[in-house]
Amino acid sequence: MSALRKFVIFLAILVVTIPLVFAGVIYSKLKMMHVSGDFDILSTNKYKYDNSITNILMIGSDARPGEEISRSDSMMILTVDGKNKSLKLTSLGRDTYVNIPGHGFEKLTHSYAYGQEKLLIETIEENFKLDIQNYAKVDFFSFMEIVDTIGGIDVNINENEINEMNKFIAECYSWDKNPKKGKLQYITKSGNQKLKGYQALTYARIRKSDGTMQRDNRQRLVIEAILKKVNNMSLTKYPKLLDAILPYVETNMKPTEILGLGREVLSFGDLRLNTMQFPLHPENEVKLPKAGYVIPFEEYELQFLHSFIFDNKKPTKLEIQNAEDRWKNSGSNSQYSNDLDYSSSSQ
Repeated sequence: MSALRKFVIFLAILVVTIPLVFAGVIYSKLKMMHVSGDFDILSTNKYKYDNSITNILMIGSDARPGEEISRSDSMMILTVDGKNKSLKLTSLGRDTYVNIPGHGFEKLTHSYAYGQEKLLIETIEENFKLDIQNYAKVDFFSFMEIVDTIGGIDVNINENEINEMNKFIAECYSWDKNPKKGKLQYITKSGNQKLKGYQALTYARIRKSDGTMQRDNRQRLVIEAILKKVNNMSLTKYPKLLDAILPYVETNMKPTEILGLGREVLSFGDLRLNTMQFPLHPENEVKLPKAGYVIPFEEYELQFLHSFIFDNKKPTKLEIQNAEDRWKNSGSNSQYSNDLDYSSSSQ
């Protein structure tokens, strides 16, 4: 199942668009989202970090109604970069082939099913060699609530996306509890159109019409559409927006931390999200005997991940290609060299 990069929406709304004039009202609401727990790993500085940069892991669970154990459908790192006055978003492929502590090499998404937030954070830190400072989790129902609360979003639908959307639109419609959602409406044409909550969720869940890269791009387009709509909202509607989100969100961050990040982000002036996808080559997906289809990455790719997050430099295609060539010519072994069937089963 494919849910949404929904926590991105939640946190972006909180730290980017909510003006501090509402701090008193918002504080009590944010307090309802806070959960306590054993998250000592978030306070350690074992891997790369910068005191002027905050990395927040955003988790979208793929749990359906009644499910108690689920994988993390979406994972993103939201970087609040006080050094470069930049807000960045790094998409982590759910099928990235990683070494999960205590479980061996598997898909990144499985780490959440094994040990929820704590193991997922540990897996990301150990494999990607960077520290995470905070996390937040949202289930996909919040996405529909947000879209409906802001009156829908404008998205450009391609012709090849219509059939895939209509396969799942009835299911998403049944999950939407908005009493004003109206009759079920299928997508009948391509082009720019306003989507309701259940339609937008369906759009972001498309997986099989193209590939992972296109799916991530659709989810980013949805996020950008929501941010654009929220930025144009009347200030008096922000409390209502928070009320729509509250039942679906939990985070280790205290209200003062969230408001502090919001104050810092608003000082940047430029609220655009700079985005990057990791691993760098999702098109190199391969099928392994036990793990199924996975997306591998090599150590040389981490330098670009770190450069984007900590130095605000997004690599060009030429830089990536040159680094890959140097790695191949150096005779370095793949970190998957023990996987005997790794090179024999490309998709």
